[in-house]
Amino acid sequence: MSGAGNANDLLAQIPKSEKGLPPVHLWNPAFCGDIDMRIARDGTWYYLGTPIGRKPMVKLFSTIIRRDGDDYFLITPVEKVGIKVDDAPFVAVSLQVEGEGEGQRLRFTTNVDEEVEVGGEHPMRFVIDPQTQEPSPYVHVRTNLEALIHRNVFYQLVELAEVREIDGQHWLGVRSGGEFFPISLDPA
Repeated sequence: MSGAGNANDLLAQIPKSEKGLPPVHLWNPAFCGDIDMRIARDGTWYYLGTPIGRKPMVKLFSTIIRRDGDDYFLITPVEKVGIKVDDAPFVAVSLQVEGEGEGQRLRFTTNVDEEVEVGGEHPMRFVIDPQTQEPSPYVHVRTNLEALIHRNVFYQLVELAEVREIDGQHWLGVRSGGEFFPISLDPA
């Protein structure tokens, strides 16, 4: 933790806001070093190697995370500290489906209770591991940040999947917000 404050110092620097997320995209404090904080692939936040058990604290930290390139930071108006993120900073833990057909809307809730409606502003993407052929599905949450879609939630998506032809190929995918999100080529 070279030069970086501790977690409580960071929390004290977050401006109190009545609504919305802090404008971390506008803050450009000097880099203060890395802090021993890590977000595991399952969405668990660790500080000094110990899971942070207080969800309100995790939710508060989640409001000040920013990704610049491949690096993740916690940002306040006066401090910028690096943290480690194993995969994505959020996990989509539940799915609500509204409507059907072209009017279908998919809404995810993340592990920090943030809701995201899939569509043009919040697209999904699917990465297939070349070794295992296992998919890693993601949904865009906010500027440069994604949520890994939990495996059980992904199974719900697969249940909603339909086949659509794109550029002469048949793709299995899902609709939301008037858009089609391809998951994989149709194996049939």
